[in-house]
Amino acid sequence: MKAAIFDKTSSSPDFLHIEELRRPELKEGYLLLRVIACGVCRTDLHIVERDLPPLQSRLIPGHQIVGEVADGATPEFPLGTRVGVSWMGGTDGDCWYCRHGMENLCDQPTFTGYTVDGGFAEFALVRADFAIRLPDGLDATHAAPLLCAGVIGFRSLRVAGVQAGERVGLFGFGSSATLMIPVLQSWNCEVYVVTRGAKHRETACSLGATWVGREDDRPDVALDRAITFAPVGKVIVDALSCLRKGGVVAINAIHLDHMPQFDYDKLLWGERQIRSVANMTRQDARDFIDLAFQLKIEPRVSIFSLDQANEALLSVKGETEHGSAVIVI
Repeated sequence: MKAAIFDKTSSSPDFLHIEELRRPELKEGYLLLRVIACGVCRTDLHIVERDLPPLQSRLIPGHQIVGEVADGATPEFPLGTRVGVSWMGGTDGDCWYCRHGMENLCDQPTFTGYTVDGGFAEFALVRADFAIRLPDGLDATHAAPLLCAGVIGFRSLRVAGVQAGERVGLFGFGSSATLMIPVLQSWNCEVYVVTRGAKHRETACSLGATWVGREDDRPDVALDRAITFAPVGKVIVDALSCLRKGGVVAINAIHLDHMPQFDYDKLLWGERQIRSVANMTRQDARDFIDLAFQLKIEPRVSIFSLDQANEALLSVKGETEHGSAVIVI
């Protein structure tokens, strides 16, 4: 098979290089997928830029996989079944967190495209119990961004405790935040977007956000909840400054550049809270995919071939594309 490889020992200016490899060998409890599409996430960029420490000497990135079962079929997943695979590629199932319904905090997790090979390839080997069956009618290209950007955004709303009819701030407006606007609107929430970049502000307006401002602007009402999407510590302080007493900021970022000092008395006092969002559960994925299909959420996408994997990563880094980057095999 053809695959895009990250080699931590490489001195090449390219993030990845294309190689011909043997297909993964099927193991018990696994599915071999023929990859149809794989979304490109900012976490992929963190991996290849080493913001997250490399855990493998050679790795196939990619954790927003849509594929069809090519081998290892089960009664639940017959040959040809289309499934999705997300960042959480497996758990030990036996630690305290798994036994208490918090598998996203598992002590021994498997991360697709980070601790094990992912979907920037023609085939991918995945745990059958972590594959998500996709609804008929949800096409692969538009399903791929739902599997991480969508699911982790949805979990962020849950971690923030969003209730119907509340005022919710989205700080930073990439793929994940974009996908949350229709969800929040379906809950009758008012959506306030703070983001840099005219293109992002135009998109937020076109999607019907209640209010849209630049990165230094502030809405003239207090927010009930806020979710930060940018991997920048300053944004958390900005979000805190907009909260009512008792409000919550949820941090949707696997990596932050730093956490700045801030005035506790002015910003955190009053039972305001900061909560981190760590991974997602399979139930989060199932619930969001069902909701996205029901709401007919169709992400805007920019398509790249596997040979263009480096260009796809650069488009995420430079925020140059209009929509989520997706590698189509």
